[in-house]
Amino acid sequence: MIHTIFYYIEHGTDPYENLALEQYLTETAQDGVCTLYLWQNRHTVVIGRNQNAWQECRTTELEKDGGTLVRRLSGGGAVYHDLGNLNFTFCVRTQDYDLHRQQRVIVEACRLLGIPAEISGRNDVLTDGRKFSGNSFYSHDGHSFHNGTLLLNVDMANLGKYLNPSKAKLNSKGVASVRSRVVNLCELKPELTLTMMENAMIAAFETVYGCKARSMTTADFDRKRLEELHAQFASWDWNYGKMRPFSFSCAHRFSWGEITLEFAVRNGLCEDVTVYTDAMETDFAAPLREGLRSCRFAVEELCARVRSVPECSAFADDLCTLLREQDI
Repeated sequence: MIHTIFYYIEHGTDPYENLALEQYLTETAQDGVCTLYLWQNRHTVVIGRNQNAWQECRTTELEKDGGTLVRRLSGGGAVYHDLGNLNFTFCVRTQDYDLHRQQRVIVEACRLLGIPAEISGRNDVLTDGRKFSGNSFYSHDGHSFHNGTLLLNVDMANLGKYLNPSKAKLNSKGVASVRSRVVNLCELKPELTLTMMENAMIAAFETVYGCKARSMTTADFDRKRLEELHAQFASWDWNYGKMRPFSFSCAHRFSWGEITLEFAVRNGLCEDVTVYTDAMETDFAAPLREGLRSCRFAVEELCARVRSVPECSAFADDLCTLLREQDI
């Protein structure tokens, strides 16, 4: 039974640091204590634990625009974060986890702001039939969290820009996102600010749990453990490497002939590559296949491998153009 509540507001926008804090606050949760963690990521796509990064996000486009892709601990779908979005996490011992009560905090916060809200199913919070909060959940070794988004004034153009890649040529068994009609809360309350939402969440937290929330400070944290967790969430293996095998293909007809590249990708690496071409000069196909094998499935790394194959020198520019045109 919860008898003590804390809150912590993180003002940094590094997604790796923020997810490290989320795990830290969860794994250090004590019996009878619930911590509300409020945080923001700048220009970030966050994918669920069991999702395929390339299936969910235009990773090349995101990186080109200076964005970050990160994989969270919890399941659920891919979401776009910017500074128009406020994220929340309830961190507790599993025995104290109460999803209904935690979701009531969100509804109560909206009520305090004069915004009608309702729970839809298990994962979403709606206003006027449109989603402004998606939730996900995590439990391990007696500790649990419930996190989610609060769309205040997110750049909706970027939702479509980064979260809707072409699925036609990518075959994956990863968990795919379900798209919903979404709305920014500022459409209902134009004067809404980040501080107003934070204050409403803390006030609602106190109302629902019936006690005064105490603020946590960075002095309360184990910096060494946070650095370890930061390194985990920032690693390529965590964000791209730990996923189910999938296949990808792309093709184009150039002046010198048609070419099709088929990739079998495992743990983010090109485990096998098949090259089909009707070009008159075919001596490059086998060396290209070998050159691309074991390469990370990332456009610029693939292009670097193409250029490293001497037999491909006459076709390298065209092949790199083909790769860069793909929604990966």
